[in-house]
Amino acid sequence: MKIVRSDKNIYAFTTDMQPVLEAAPGEKILFETNDCFAGQIGSEKDLCTEIDFNYINPATGPVAVAGAEKGDLLGVFIENIEVGKQAVSVVIPGEGILPDKVGSSVTRTVMTDEEKGTCTFAGITLPLKPMVGVIGVAPGEGSFPTGTPAAHGGNMDTNDIRKGTTVWFPVRQKGAMLALGDCHAVMGDGEVCCSGAEVPAKVTVRLELVKGAFAPWPIAVTEKEIVIIASDDTMEQAAAAAGEAMTELVQKCLGLTFEDALILCSLAMDLRISQVVDPKKTVRAVMPLEILPWEKAKAALSGC
Repeated sequence: MKIVRSDKNIYAFTTDMQPVLEAAPGEKILFETNDCFAGQIGSEKDLCTEIDFNYINPATGPVAVAGAEKGDLLGVFIENIEVGKQAVSVVIPGEGILPDKVGSSVTRTVMTDEEKGTCTFAGITLPLKPMVGVIGVAPGEGSFPTGTPAAHGGNMDTNDIRKGTTVWFPVRQKGAMLALGDCHAVMGDGEVCCSGAEVPAKVTVRLELVKGAFAPWPIAVTEKEIVIIASDDTMEQAAAAAGEAMTELVQKCLGLTFEDALILCSLAMDLRISQVVDPKKTVRAVMPLEILPWEKAKAALSGC
């Protein structure tokens, strides 16, 4: 298994990223990731107002995928996420969904116990739910800070990106250039205070490549659902983008009219908020696999 160390990282997804290593479809890769603060916060005495914001949301990588070309679809199966023993969560004046209610910057620790599958905050035991906040590939054009989500992926902060999920990305540059980081020990949908339980982690993935396939947004396939993840300036715009992509996929896969596909989505599809605190908001459209099987959807994305 190939390993990418945590000192090999990026702070922006760009068109001209240089890979730190190359891996082939079918190979496993272990990404050692930093927390979103790049290790600058180690205790409750360390405040966000005192750190260097030039080093936020590092993503480990990028890794070039052998044979990946523009017009392909890269699958990243998340085999395991091993988190550190201590995570941190913060509130910052002017940030989160209640920016005017926060009077001062506060840091709190969250202790994890992988053996028990729990974490502890303020004496309260919560289930441990490791997930990957930042994951993406090189964009078709431009440069996107790792703190921002877009069609290439990035800081989507989506709870479905966890162990057992495959995340599919449209390849827009040769080699795809996969990078990931910003793991959370646990985080509620929305990430309302502006942070989850931010933690360093070791993420093991396996790569898959579908030639000649395209999706407008990243797609997560869990054990039970297909999840289209869209980001835009507002939640309404992100919801419309995710809903439109799912409706069109349902229409193509199931041979329905657009109107019938939209009705089916209204009956069976959920819209879920991923995060509302990044520069762009992220909403996901979720359809059960029993209605929209992934193999049928993959064939549709391949134009078969």
